[in-house]
Amino acid sequence: MASRRDWLDAGLAILAERGAPALTIERLTGRLGLTKGSFYHHFKGMGGYKTALLAHFEAESTTRFIELTEADPHAPALARLQRLLDLVIDKDDHGPELEVAVRAWAQQDAEVRELQERVDRTRIDYLRALWLELTGDPDEAARVADLFYMITIGAEHVIPPLAKADLRRLFEHALRLAAGGRAADPS
Repeated sequence: MASRRDWLDAGLAILAERGAPALTIERLTGRLGLTKGSFYHHFKGMGGYKTALLAHFEAESTTRFIELTEADPHAPALARLQRLLDLVIDKDDHGPELEVAVRAWAQQDAEVRELQERVDRTRIDYLRALWLELTGDPDEAARVADLFYMITIGAEHVIPPLAKADLRRLFEHALRLAAGGRAADPS
């Protein structure tokens, strides 16, 4: 029997591969080789599934990255920022397709839009907090957080998406420019 997480992971995979319109009970059961009864054992219909899927997306694509970055909360802010960038670049989940699919879905669905706004706000606030810790300048922290986040989003939306090695070079260049004399070359 599939776990609740199996159903949610299957949903993220379908979403990344085919977009929100492809999220159906039939496609989910087909992917997992299970019955609708198994689906209804875990969820009260597609509305409940969608809410759970969005929470799972947020946990996997945002909360998990922050928790992994903060595993050593005593590490300097620049080291934690580098750790976060490494995690984002090296992620092996569903590639940029999942982020693109959720953003497209958010344009058509208020619940998804609310989630996307919260995810964006959480990510930018975390970046801002790291940079503020490094510099003590709230204006600079806001600008640098926006810069790094826009690089991330933009790299996912160009077609084809930016290769990991190219994204790493871009982030490292931006980090050197933003850090100025505060840090050595992070590469």
